[in-house]
Amino acid sequence: MNHDEAKKAALEILDSSKVGVLATVKGNKPHTRYMTFFHDGFTLYTATSRKTQKVDELEANPHAHILLGYEGEGVGDTYLEIEGRMAAHDDSQIIEKVWNEHLTGWFSGPDDPNLLILRIHPDRVRLMNKKGQDPVELQMG
Repeated sequence: MNHDEAKKAALEILDSSKVGVLATVKGNKPHTRYMTFFHDGFTLYTATSRKTQKVDELEANPHAHILLGYEGEGVGDTYLEIEGRMAAHDDSQIIEKVWNEHLTGWFSGPDDPNLLILRIHPDRVRLMNKKGQDPVELQMG
């Protein structure tokens, strides 16, 4: 698979898969949780509350690892491994970009004072399990 084909396959996963696993570092150990992700190219966004451990964890260590795309069908399911740096944002332009009705279960609206958007800028993206092929690393930047 060439780079363009891998990039296209990776973007298709980002378009179709919204729920994934976000791993951060807590006290020198991995800490994972399911999150809903939105993307602009390969930059990922997820909403969180200012009051969560994720915010404290990213202040201590901004590195994040995300698994996205696995559908639970077994061997051969294609998914992404994304390593990147995470930063918290509360500016209205980023909130407006990410806000949707699914977030109303956690926040009163886009002006909720506890709403933060985490932006994950990828350092490394790997396309995994593509029909039994070896992982393909996409060049970022």
